[in-house]
Amino acid sequence: MVCIMPSTAEAVAGVPDGAVVLIGGFGSAGQPVELIEALLDGGARELTVVSNNAGNGDSGLAALIRDGRVRKMVCSFPRQSDSWHFDAKYRAGSIELELVPQGNLAERIRAAGAGIGAFFTPTGFGTPLAEGKETRMIDGRGHVLEYPIHGDVALVAAYQADQLGNLVYRKTARNFGPIMAAAAKTTVVQVDSVVPVGAIDPENVITPCLYVDRVVAVPRTVAA
Repeated sequence: MVCIMPSTAEAVAGVPDGAVVLIGGFGSAGQPVELIEALLDGGARELTVVSNNAGNGDSGLAALIRDGRVRKMVCSFPRQSDSWHFDAKYRAGSIELELVPQGNLAERIRAAGAGIGAFFTPTGFGTPLAEGKETRMIDGRGHVLEYPIHGDVALVAAYQADQLGNLVYRKTARNFGPIMAAAAKTTVVQVDSVVPVGAIDPENVITPCLYVDRVVAVPRTVAA
């Protein structure tokens, strides 16, 4: 049963220290900023965060890193022109990094939701990213064995939810949301609005309510 939460604080309540948190977003597109801020206020520490990048500027995921709440980042793009908080923490040795090629990251998350035990991929074969991992030649090409990434919690931003928790997304803000929702024990979603059941065409549902646990409405204040 999906719970429609009255606030972001209540939506993320109970996230424990040391949790693996999947955070959607491609840069700022689709990042659940208000949920991350609520997580920051909630005080959870020693988090392992799985995201496409390691934060931008001073808000959202960057603020979580800035305040020392993240023990480890699992991401594809840790260094960008505005990722100064991660850069400073990493250089100081106060945050760990697992660098994962973007396609591998997406497939490892998807595999968790699909119940796949592991898979072979050519991406990363013959590079330092494959060190210590099982490899195999398939059709004459080297492959690396990769394992799923399961989350304790997924924080996702969507466009709309109905009262059952079925989700639709807005353009590129869709990015990692659907696969993260399926890969976590608890999926928390912020949406622009919650609409009555039947207001979303079933053919347009991207993430079914089966994968959603908590929904909170955070009305959009700035056009994006």
